[in-house]
Amino acid sequence: MAQPPSSRKLVYHAEVKMKVADVSRTNVRMDSLTKALGAFVQEASETREDEEWQHQMKIRVAPARFQILLQSLGRLGTVQHQELSTEDVTAQHADISARLRSKRALEQRYLALLSKASKVADILEIEENMGEIREDIEATESRLRTLNDEVGFSTITLIYYQPLTLPTPDQPVLSFGSRLVEAFYSGWQWLINLLLGLVSVWPLLLGLLAGSGLLRWWWRKRRARRTI
Repeated sequence: MAQPPSSRKLVYHAEVKMKVADVSRTNVRMDSLTKALGAFVQEASETREDEEWQHQMKIRVAPARFQILLQSLGRLGTVQHQELSTEDVTAQHADISARLRSKRALEQRYLALLSKASKVADILEIEENMGEIREDIEATESRLRTLNDEVGFSTITLIYYQPLTLPTPDQPVLSFGSRLVEAFYSGWQWLINLLLGLVSVWPLLLGLLAGSGLLRWWWRKRRARRTI
């Protein structure tokens, strides 16, 4: 038989990321908003780097005010990402509750046996079994408390950030003396590079000089032949 809507166990969760103009101002507005809606911040962290100032928080709110809080967040900045999810844990909750009742009933039966046991061996065996049952009961109770908490308070994981503008360093103002020294140094470096370049190509220059000498000797010899 299907459960009526009012008795279903639903877990609501949302993830929201948005861009804000001022993180500090948004922190103050978020504090006022959560208090007004009876919500509370379960976790919070903040990081500030060169290009971004980011604040992250996990908010718990009653399911009846879940949508109201989401709509209010949209007025704090520009929502860039929003993801909603709903999980029906009705069957899971019923199963855990039934197992818990069964384990508690079994514990009571062991208590009744313990009250009637007279042999030491029987007593030790019953106490050992009761210890195991008690561990199971505590683990099941913990899981049921967690599930009830998830149903009783919806979760919103919120991230909002503020882009930071990196300052542009001012260009240094050079004096006339500094510019003169820099120009002299640049000219000196140019002269050194030129001399090094000439040295590095000395075989080519020697070849050109030798070639030009041979060319002049051939030309003079040719002219001499024409005059004879």
